[in-house]
Amino acid sequence: MTKRMPKSLYKRELKSLQAQLVEMQKWVQQSGARVVVIFEGRDAAGKGSAIKRVSEYLNPRQARIVALPAPSERDKTRWYFQRYVPHLPAAGEIVLMDRSWYNRAGVERVMGYCTNEEYQRFLHQAPIFERMLVEDGIILLKYWFSVSDTVQEERFRSRLDDPMRRWKLSVTDLASITKWEDYSRAKDRMFLHTDIAEAPWYEIESDDKRRSRINVMAHILQKVPWEQVPGRKIEIPERPPSTGYERPPRTWTNSVPDYAREVEQRERGKK
Repeated sequence: MTKRMPKSLYKRELKSLQAQLVEMQKWVQQSGARVVVIFEGRDAAGKGSAIKRVSEYLNPRQARIVALPAPSERDKTRWYFQRYVPHLPAAGEIVLMDRSWYNRAGVERVMGYCTNEEYQRFLHQAPIFERMLVEDGIILLKYWFSVSDTVQEERFRSRLDDPMRRWKLSVTDLASITKWEDYSRAKDRMFLHTDIAEAPWYEIESDDKRRSRINVMAHILQKVPWEQVPGRKIEIPERPPSTGYERPPRTWTNSVPDYAREVEQRERGKK
């Protein structure tokens, strides 16, 4: 098992990388670049927590997380990539995809949610689709989070015991254990067909989530051709003199009960 990155070192480097991502976003906004970052991998591989750290301090107006639900009956009648196209970025935007069109090459293939014909068509069309995106100027990065079978099972069991995260366990998630080799074969074949020069796959070892987050953030900063953008000077204006405004009595409005005070009083009562 990968040795865990020391927490103090992780926090220090995380803060530095997140600050650089904020600077990178400034360049994206000013240059009009369009960035798509795909996060794929096995269930419980740490994709979601990595996305959370990448996006934590970015301006959400220009940095969006896309995590689409299962396709509707209408979606199933459309061109497969059609439901993803509206979520692609406009100028100055970053899109972080928590899973993507590669659902078809993974879970849909393994769980039988698509036909063999649909699967074969995807393997043929995905490289074409991605070349079109890159040719149009989109910066496309694809990351595969790799986790060992033992660590994945440990994370599933920890979720089972945690009511805050139990929602993350689904029938499809648990099938990752019984269909481990099927998912492995599907991933290998997906790489064979879609690891193209214009949009290669990058693997992230994620048995240690701290390392995987640091590694993916550093790599994004390396692959996006950003540069430092001079910041505009901001000055906070002086507050003008009062013109006699008085706030209406608080009894005129509905206020949220002071639950925090109740908690403090209960805490003092324990001592």
